[in-house]
Amino acid sequence: MEATVAERGQITLPKAVRDALGLVKGTVLKVELDGGRIILRKDVSDAISRVPRAFQAAQRHLDRRRDAGTARPRAPGETPEF
Repeated sequence: MEATVAERGQITLPKAVRDALGLVKGTVLKVELDGGRIILRKDVSDAISRVPRAFQAAQRHLDRRRDAGTARPRAPGETPEF
């Protein structure tokens, strides 16, 4: 795969790479130089920072279902629906 450096130093990562690594708009990448190579790494702290938001979104969904009267108690060991 190839990527071309644009006028302002930007590159577009191939879609296959973005999809494989779950890269979306705003994903932070660490840039490292290794001799003549450029290494891009997903910033783990970026992924970790998204976790609380995912739980908050799930909680809001469950709260809306509860408020609408569509939530039901789960049986022991049953997986919640999102």
